[in-house]
Amino acid sequence: FYLRCVEPHEGDTDGTAVALKHINMNRRRVDCIACADVVSHVLIFPCEAGHVICLSCFCQYCSVCLDERRFTEHERHGYTLPCPAGCPESYIEESHHFLLLGKEKYERYKNFGAEEYVLQNGGVLCPARGCGMGLFPEDDSRLIRCGNCQFESCKDCRREYHTGSCHEMETIALTASTGMGITADMAERASWEMQSMSLIEETTKACPNCRCKTERNGGCMHMVCPRCECEWCWICVRPWTRDCMAQHWFG
Repeated sequence: FYLRCVEPHEGDTDGTAVALKHINMNRRRVDCIACADVVSHVLIFPCEAGHVICLSCFCQYCSVCLDERRFTEHERHGYTLPCPAGCPESYIEESHHFLLLGKEKYERYKNFGAEEYVLQNGGVLCPARGCGMGLFPEDDSRLIRCGNCQFESCKDCRREYHTGSCHEMETIALTASTGMGITADMAERASWEMQSMSLIEETTKACPNCRCKTERNGGCMHMVCPRCECEWCWICVRPWTRDCMAQHWFG
């Protein structure tokens, strides 16, 4: 199955079509894994079972995962999705398959993918309104200068760059905007969101690979990250080993 763009692009002189290798004619008349319909063209995931999904359900699956930021930044295949049955080694291997989502959603897919790559590799996003440029700050400096919009921000609090502590800066900003003498401590104690954040900090731990917050609600200490699929130990907060299995598999 091949995809050819109907609009000309710079540098495209031979009209080369992109091969969508996971899409095939459904000659074996296999049911869609999601809706159980038998359709003429399907996407076959590269898992051992070769699970089949119709293109309509594939687009719905991708749209939901895009809205919920459930795509995975894969080392070899980029920003992608696995088989919805959770099969290992089942990621879509060519990003052009996601063009089936349409132009608007594909643009969101590319933007989210770029953001995820930056964040997973120790970068930050420029906090200036309308920018969002990916930046990789120097370790020894709090000052981050965006090369796109030139906005200078603080690496610690993501606000406009300042001298003094971030706590002091927040108090100054609150007082200036309200005239009520509200301090940062007062605002933090009265914040519904901060209480939620405190609860999250108490009940979750970060994946040692991608830093995704994970909550353990029972069972053993063997964790599997929902984002990057890293297997790690809840107690050690390190990749899962035979020592973890032997010493504290169940606590």
